[in-house]
Parts: sequence; C-alpha cells; structure tokens
Amino acid sequence: MKRRTLAIALISLFVISIFASAIPTVAQHTAQRQRTTQSAQRTQTSTRSTRDEALWQRALAIHRRAIVVDTHNDITTPMTNDDYDLGGDPPYPYRTSIDRMKKGGLSAIFFSLYVKPWYVQHGGAARRTLDMIDSVYRAAERHPNDLMIATSATDIRRAKAQNKIACLLGIEGGHAIENSLPTLREFYRLGVRYMTLTWNNTNDWADARGDKTHNGLTDFGKEVVREMNRVGMLVDISHVSDKTMSDALDVSKAPVIASHSSARALSNVARNIPDDLLKRIAKNGGVVQVNFYSLFVDQKTVAPQSDERNARLKAQQEALTAKYANDPERLSEESDKLEAANPLPPLPISKLIDHIDHIVKVAGIDHVGIGPDFDGANDFPEGARDESMLPNITYELLKRGYSEQDIDKILGGNFLRVFAQAEMVARKMSRTISGGGSTRRINK
Repeated sequence: MKRRTLAIALISLFVISIFASAIPTVAQHTAQRQRTTQSAQRTQTSTRSTRDEALWQRALAIHRRAIVVDTHNDITTPMTNDDYDLGGDPPYPYRTSIDRMKKGGLSAIFFSLYVKPWYVQHGGAARRTLDMIDSVYRAAERHPNDLMIATSATDIRRAKAQNKIACLLGIEGGHAIENSLPTLREFYRLGVRYMTLTWNNTNDWADARGDKTHNGLTDFGKEVVREMNRVGMLVDISHVSDKTMSDALDVSKAPVIASHSSARALSNVARNIPDDLLKRIAKNGGVVQVNFYSLFVDQKTVAPQSDERNARLKAQQEALTAKYANDPERLSEESDKLEAANPLPPLPISKLIDHIDHIVKVAGIDHVGIGPDFDGANDFPEGARDESMLPNITYELLKRGYSEQDIDKILGGNFLRVFAQAEMVARKMSRTISGGGSTRRINK
C-alpha cells in the first residue's frame, strides 16, 4: 500500500514537473505584466477614464494619415554626448527612439541643438552646435530606411510619402552663432531651419524671458531677425522676453514660430505666451507649438510640487553640481537622472488640451501646433510622456469636437504653412545665401 502510494506520488511529481516546465514562473508572469502595462501606458489616453474604442480607431486613422510634426525634441544631447543610436532603446532617463516615433505616427521632428550657457563663458558654443548637427546626420545615415534629413516643407511631405521620418535642425539659443551673421549663414547651409533667439540666458543682442537688459532686441538683434528672414530660417520666439517677442514681430517679414511654448493665461510662467502676443503672432501669420512640460501646463499645481522636490533633493543636487562643476554635459545628465527618479504626480492630459483650446480661442485655429519638449524635461501629463503617445492628442481633440481638418492643422498643417511662407519670403528677399548678406559681427 505504501509502495503504491509512493509510486502514485512519484508519477504525480513527474507529471507536475512536465507541466511546470510549460507554465511561466511567478517572475515571468510579473515581467509579462510589466511589459503589458508599459505597452498599455504608451497608448492609453488616461487611467482615469474608459476609452471610447470607436473614437480611438477613428483617431488612429486620422493620425496615421496626417502629417505630424514635433518642432522640439532634446534627444540630440545624448546622441551627441554618448553616441546614442536612435535605433536602440533610449538610455535612462531619455525616451525618444525610432520605434517610439513610429508608434506615435511622427512624420517630422526638429532635433534641438541646445547649447548650454556654459559654452558662452568657457568658449566653444559654435563648435558644440556643429557636433550636435553631426549627430543628427549620423542618425539619418545609420537608418536610411527610417530617417531622412529635411530642410523644407516639401521635404517633410516627401518623407511622409516615403514612409520615413523627416529630421530637421533647430538651434535653441542665439548664443550659438557667437554674435556673427556669417556663422548664422553657415548653420543655415548645414540645414538649420529655425533658431530660438535666446535660451533662458540673455545674450549680447536679445533679452531672455523675464529680463530687461537690452529692452528687447538690440540693433544687432534686429539685424539677426532680418538675416534669418532673408535666408529662410524661421525666427523662434520661445524662451525670449515679452519685449524681445514684440520686437521680433515688429521686424520680421516672415511668420514667426514659438517652437515649444504654451499659454500664459493658463499657466503663469514667463516661458509661456500672454494673450496680447498670441493675437500678434496670429496677425503675423505665425504659429505657437504647445509645450507639454507639466510646469508650463499647470503652474499652480506643479510649482509647489516641484519646489518640494527641489528642497528634498537639494543636498544631492549640490553634490552633483560640485562633482561635475567643469563638465556641464555630465552634470545635466546626472541631474536629469536624479529628477526622473523622483517624478511628480502626472497631470491629466485634459489640462494639456486646454492650452490648445485657449490658443485656438485667442489666436485662431490656424496658429497652434505641438512642440512637446520631450527629453528636455522629465515631467509630462498622463498619456503624453513620449513620442509614442502622440495619437492620444488626436483622440482628445476628437473628444472635444475638433474636425478632422482642424486636427490636421494642429498636428502639422499649420507649421507646414508657416515653413513654406518663410521660404517664399526668403526667395523674394534674396536668391543668395552669403552674397547679399551682411558680414556684421559683435567683437568682444
């Protein structure tokens, strides 16, 4: 009896072992759940509401057909510093890759050539810009079936037709030209198609947000704007002071852009644009590309949370600042990691869409687009955290009653119009790049 019981037990163990080999372990189940959750997070509109599946399918159809343009992405920094290959998984805490861009239906992306103010004090701003330009060409050459360098509105349409992503260049911070109009033209020759007149630092010819050093644009700054018009480089007024913005609108013969700014009426930070200037941008024919960064979306909610986090992380941040005092790129990378490891509670995506609504109300449907600022910040609204989630914007716009035609404009059509108009202005002003241009520089 005992032997039979033992035999039965042995047979049972044998059978169980066979089935066990085919059954995922608890760890495998957990890993699978994590993968499933991450996949769902990339496409969900919100964890707070149930998605209308029919509307979602309609949104996807619109989104796939539309030309979707992101006018500001900072993944260029790890591409330059660490030779990050867009064909792989992005290094922590960055989020942009070819795979995610494709999942998000992206048609064109402006790689930000962000040159830290450190290079102004220590030299090498123009060289740093050149290094960043090379990193984008390097990506396009590595992945010719997925990416192509673009320098015009026509190129963006061509990339869409070829099922590729158009890669464009935008300088973030006018200090990159080192106070030289010839250098500005050389950057244009290399493919740069917009320049943000300042970053958060006032340069020698333009005031940054909240500053009044020059009372806007200096005479040289106004000449920079005119030269950008002449060659066909878009004037970007994100980051600048209100007076600089106003002066640029006075001077520019072409429509201007705000490559990554939101509405100050909804989030009272100097980086956003007040209603009076939204109206002037509309009159100029320009476009405001809405920034997704949480602080710019809802300052009242996010600023106290951010202040609390900064206070909590102060000692760690000060240690990093001391450790990497002479290495601005590593300092920035380590600071990003520290912040990303301590995320703020995400805002609902509805608050982001509120900015699009507001700009449409104040400036009109022809003057708003998207410039998310991915990889230039860590905290973004729920459902809008990286390029793969861009279809959620289309879904939310449909929920608010926007027509397919209007959604096309917001996703990229408005920007394409402005880009083409700037090209037309340049053709009317000059048929040469350097031949008719000033050689003026500020020598310090």
